[in-house]
Amino acid sequence: MKQEPTIAERWNNRALFGLLWPLMVEQILIVAMGAADTVMVSSVGEFAVSGVNIVDNINNLLIIAFTALSTGGAVVVSQYIGRRDFKNSRVAARQLVYIATLVSVIMMLTALLFRRPIISLFYGNIEDDVMDAAAVYFLFTGLSYPFLALYTSCAALFRATGNSKVPMRISLLANVLSVGGNVLFIFGMGLGVLGAAVSTLISRIVAAGIASVMLYRNGNSHVSLSGLFNIRIVGSMIKSICNVGIPGALESSMFMVGRILTQRIFVVFGTAAMAANAITSVVNSLSFMPGIAFGITLTVVVGQCIGAGDYAAAKKLTTKIMKLAHVFLFAISTATFIFMDQLVGLFSLSPEAHELAKSFLRIHCISMALGWSMSFILPNALRAAGDARYVMIVAIASMWIVRVSAAYIFVFALGMGPLGVWVAMGSDFAVRGISYFLRWMGGKWQEKRVIAD
Repeated sequence: MKQEPTIAERWNNRALFGLLWPLMVEQILIVAMGAADTVMVSSVGEFAVSGVNIVDNINNLLIIAFTALSTGGAVVVSQYIGRRDFKNSRVAARQLVYIATLVSVIMMLTALLFRRPIISLFYGNIEDDVMDAAAVYFLFTGLSYPFLALYTSCAALFRATGNSKVPMRISLLANVLSVGGNVLFIFGMGLGVLGAAVSTLISRIVAAGIASVMLYRNGNSHVSLSGLFNIRIVGSMIKSICNVGIPGALESSMFMVGRILTQRIFVVFGTAAMAANAITSVVNSLSFMPGIAFGITLTVVVGQCIGAGDYAAAKKLTTKIMKLAHVFLFAISTATFIFMDQLVGLFSLSPEAHELAKSFLRIHCISMALGWSMSFILPNALRAAGDARYVMIVAIASMWIVRVSAAYIFVFALGMGPLGVWVAMGSDFAVRGISYFLRWMGGKWQEKRVIAD
């Protein structure tokens, strides 16, 4: 009788590469298409760029809840797969869709009913044309929350099985639709920000429909949504998902609130500073999105290792993935630093905003090359092992004590201007990275449990 391969043998170099490269392509596509969106919106004016950027930041805060739940679901499903308990992995997949859909509908209603007060709450008194653009964009992107939640959940479930090619292909189609829609609605029909918002809504509906139908038809797969409409709530699985997802949601929510509070600083320095920050954020995203692929890979691989009870494999594979991630991000940071003038030049910015964007980008490239891997990739291994609460505590403490507080001190007390926000961000990277590295090396995460023995 042929012996079944160990978890380490299943995750050999070929399998890791097969999971990783579609994730990289998908993340790069998402950000590249986002950058294309911004380029097209920038043709309307700096007020449009600023309005869309404001809403994107708030959207990220509101949709964090079901994004984090998707991570929690991926961890639970990965551990069941690692244990070879495929019956429960299918049940857990359906529980994820139920809870993510409920949360996303609540978020949608919140956005639709209170979009202008929410914008004012976070950004104060902004210029009228920026507010009008933001309100329109918020309305239609808010309608897309349930579809984005469904797609995010389905994509996480595909990846939990080690299949990242399907989400990549769906993402490619959705992003092509989004950009094509922008060309039609913004340039062809002259709808401006409204056109960008409608295009986003349509692409998310298509992505959710394709992903959910594919999983629904996979009745005998390790992960399936077959029987989804015969609703059966399993409290223990929902609790397991929430034990990983809720700390992640709180962590990410506090991160986004802190980010928005620091970005309010740019409002003080005018539209040029706001636009420069918006464009720099897009360029940065192009460079660190491949790192998110490494983080997702760690979630899946470590989750399956923990489910199989093989902690030695979890350590070995985490070390391998982290080394590769650090080298990869260092190379990207270097290339971004060298070609930053050309990258920023892709956008329609005033000379003042162009120079500000380059100054912001120099600081971020250095801090990302040195600390981003440890601060944003390694914690995925801790979450996959069930140590999500520690990750949350460190992230929240570092955000408020280091990033937010230091930003205001650097900008106003020390007179560094808006550049101080980016210096504070780099300091935050360092504190997080050191904290997570010490936790992983200490081994406390091995005492955590996500699913029952």
